[in-house]
Amino acid sequence: MPQSISQWVAECHGNAKAKGFWDKERNVGEMLMLITSELGEAIEAHRHGQFGLEKKDTFEDELADTAIRLFDMCGGLGIDLEKQIEWKMSFNKTREKLHGKTY
Repeated sequence: MPQSISQWVAECHGNAKAKGFWDKERNVGEMLMLITSELGEAIEAHRHGQFGLEKKDTFEDELADTAIRLFDMCGGLGIDLEKQIEWKMSFNKTREKLHGKTY
């Protein structure tokens, strides 16, 4: 199993390619909305108390789908997500409490 974010990106993207999701050019807006739709499914599973690891249509399952779609998109677009996360976490450490907002 992959161990790093970069390995997960490669794994998720490779699987999506093998399943035909990249046989034609992908639309970034559509991919972002598919990620968003997985989050919508996650909130519905949470609202209905559907929890459990290694079970379909649960809160955890929908969060996994969200990550898989995000990792696939990053792989397809050549985004080094692991490097970007490392940079962003470092940057966020320099920010003020609540990033200067009230919530």
